[in-house]
Order: sequence, then C-alpha cells, then structure tokens
Amino acid sequence: MNYKIPRSVLVVVHTPELQVLLLERADHAGFWQSVTGSQHEGETLVQTAVREVAEETGVDASRYRLADWGVRNEYEIYLEWRWRYAPGVTHNTEHVFGLTLPDPVDVRIAPREHLAFVWLSWREAADKCFSWSNAQAIRNLPEKVS
Repeated sequence: MNYKIPRSVLVVVHTPELQVLLLERADHAGFWQSVTGSQHEGETLVQTAVREVAEETGVDASRYRLADWGVRNEYEIYLEWRWRYAPGVTHNTEHVFGLTLPDPVDVRIAPREHLAFVWLSWREAADKCFSWSNAQAIRNLPEKVS
C-alpha cells in the first residue's frame, strides 16, 4: 500500500477584498474547508499547493500570487483516516499558504472530494470552517495581505 506522507498543505484562496473560498467536504456534508491535501513523494510544498488547488478547484495557482505564510500546524490525525498512513503515524504537519485571486471565480469542484463551494467574507468563512487550524489561518488573513 502507498501510505500518505504526514505532511500537508492548507491553501486559503482569497481575493484582495478578503473574500474567501470554502469547499464542502463530500465525505462529511456540512464540513467546510479551504483547499487541503497531502504532499506526494518528491514534491515541494509549493508543488503540492499548486496541485491541490488544481485538483480541487480547477484553478491554476501558478498564474496567481501563492504565498507560503510560514505557519506550521501539527495535529492528531482523525482515527477514521489513520489507515491511510503508515502504522504508528498519528500526527500530521500542515503548512499554510495563501492564494490571491483578483476576484471570486466559479470553481470546478472534484465531486469525489467536495459537494459545493462558496465565497464568503473572511469572518464568515472563519466561522464556517470545521477545522481549528483552517479557521485560525483565515482569521490571520487581514494581517497576511496587508
């Protein structure tokens, strides 16, 4: 079995006016999040971020400003997803990025991963996220873009 690497990216997709894109998880209806995904073997974190944005939204992140925010979050992997990782792996390190788009765009969601998307003000988006680290990243958005 090819196990997931316990390193991932969280990409807060936003506009200069601080509108934030959220995606509703297909495996947990009602759970909203930014773009996320695990690093593949041989990828840089930037490559992971670009790939995940393309897979989950259809947006080519290399055409816009993608910034590594220098934020690392370590968290325990939910029990229901641990089988995806090598035996004994219990924690993941998440690396936070911001992707600035000039305006909200219609995105092409991956039906296996997401049910819907929405653009919200940064405050509304932070309140809607189920993940503490995602909510915190969005709450930090105003200082990251200033």
